[in-house]
Amino acid sequence: MSFITGTTLLILCVFLILHTFDLTLWKHLKVVVTVVGIGHGVVLYPIYMVMCFQFWIKSHIHVAVLILMLFAGFVPGLAFYMEHRVRLQLCSSGATVG
Repeated sequence: MSFITGTTLLILCVFLILHTFDLTLWKHLKVVVTVVGIGHGVVLYPIYMVMCFQFWIKSHIHVAVLILMLFAGFVPGLAFYMEHRVRLQLCSSGATVG
């Protein structure tokens, strides 16, 4: 779920950067930004938050990691990094989720 949420956030940021360079491009990107923005903010991020809380409860990781995981839905690229770090942390500790 973090990959999907992170990808939609990166798409929104790329379109924002494109919008700052060419303001006429906004006419063509408005529908895509609206669909991806609503998809990220209204549908995907709340599901991601619920999944993070479920994962936190089952895996008994530190609360700071949970906060960083939730923050990853706001910072472009952080979701991919947090997914990698949490996977490495769980593999090194030998913990199983479930």
